[in-house]
Amino acid sequence: MINPKINAGRLWQSLMEIARHGATPKGGVCRLTLTDEDRQARDLFVKWLTEAGCSVAVDRMGNIFGRRVGRNNSHPPVMTGSHIDSQPTGGKFDGIYGVMAGLEVIRTLNDYHIETEFPIEVAAWTNEEGSRFAPCMIGSGVFIGLFSLEEGHACRDVNGITLGEELTRIGYNGDRAETGFQVDSYFEAHIEQGPLLEDENITIGVLTGALGQRWFDVSLTGCESHAGPTPMHLRKDALLGASRIVNEVNRIGLAHQPHACSTVGFMRVYPNSRNVIPGKVDFSVDFRHCEVEQLGAMEQELRTALASISDEIGLEYHITPIADFAPVYFSDICIDAVRRNAQALGYSHRDIISGAGHDAMYINRIAPTGMIFVPCENGISHNEIENAKPSDLAAGCNVLFGAMLERAIKQK
Repeated sequence: MINPKINAGRLWQSLMEIARHGATPKGGVCRLTLTDEDRQARDLFVKWLTEAGCSVAVDRMGNIFGRRVGRNNSHPPVMTGSHIDSQPTGGKFDGIYGVMAGLEVIRTLNDYHIETEFPIEVAAWTNEEGSRFAPCMIGSGVFIGLFSLEEGHACRDVNGITLGEELTRIGYNGDRAETGFQVDSYFEAHIEQGPLLEDENITIGVLTGALGQRWFDVSLTGCESHAGPTPMHLRKDALLGASRIVNEVNRIGLAHQPHACSTVGFMRVYPNSRNVIPGKVDFSVDFRHCEVEQLGAMEQELRTALASISDEIGLEYHITPIADFAPVYFSDICIDAVRRNAQALGYSHRDIISGAGHDAMYINRIAPTGMIFVPCENGISHNEIENAKPSDLAAGCNVLFGAMLERAIKQK
């Protein structure tokens, strides 16, 4: 009996070809959500889906779905997917690997003329990264009903352009309802974005869950004034306050080990002139932990620090919650399927918890869900030098193929 395997060379070629859209000089990609580069990559993905015999639908959040029919098409699909958008200085594998791996699963089923009992579907979710429109993962969030379509379309970038406007501009404001259909199970393949697998020389990470996350936007307002005539003791320097808060955010992360992560990743200084004391600073705060209680404690420490530091310097502050993701525990059904197929294929594997957010975290709320990690070089991601071995990417795709096939031929 033939043991089907994915076409590793074809998978790699697809990744390299789609990476041309938004390619950067350092070998990465800048493919921000709903930009022209994102549209170009979306168009290519839709073309490949059509060539693979899939029906293609786009919902009103711009999420793309390619479906390969089964014998029983009234049954919910076995789904996989990830995202096409990237960070401003992103790599060639984050997100897009999961989309191309799903496409490769469909192509491989075609190669071997395998008819599944249930339909197979691959999704490309809109705005997973959240780097242009906050919050992140808004496409899958609307899909599961966590956000309304109106909330999704109303998200604005730093220039005031809405997500809905950009969907229309690039031609991906689809007509499929953004919610309303069931999913049998969901699997997502992804590079690890961390160093554990490579450090331990392990090929497959079997995801058991993901850290909870709380995101905030913070504004500190003081008073801009001349850098020369204004005495130090009379200044209301918003950037001084922000710098102290950044130090506090780092202290909070260190104080809540193990598993805690804390980051200020975005900052905007006004008026941003070398001889003017900053009067306003906007910045982000990102807290992560696997325990809800610890996330709550981290948030409270941030709020206490904001009040104390602002009072000391004479600033006004405002804090806005942007996202709140509870810790995620994936389905034993999908975890076991991933682990079983990794073992059957002879790949080294270990259980792992994701520190990053993924669309799978939302889909987990409506369907049994699992994830597959493969190593990335030096654990580096969200970086133009992000890299992964073709053999590891193929291994993860083979595990994805086996797990999805197992679910899609299952009789109920």
